[in-house]
Amino acid sequence: MIETKTFRFKLVDCVVFLFIFVLFAHARPAWSKKVIRLEALKVEGRIQKPQAFYILQRSNLNFEALDLKQSFIPKILKSLEEEPF
Repeated sequence: MIETKTFRFKLVDCVVFLFIFVLFAHARPAWSKKVIRLEALKVEGRIQKPQAFYILQRSNLNFEALDLKQSFIPKILKSLEEEPF
């Protein structure tokens, strides 16, 4: 008697699950792609060109501040001796 009740509950659960699955399988998901078709638009006119332009003079770049004052080779060698992780 108990086995038939559990079998009925399992059967009802399966039928309900299948019904819900089929119901949602045919529904269009909200995240699906939407296609928007636009008509061709013709724009007539002229493109504006700049009326004036500005030229900057060359500047003297100072790279003297970028000279290396300290060697990093000892730090690189020390990092090679250590474990990576």
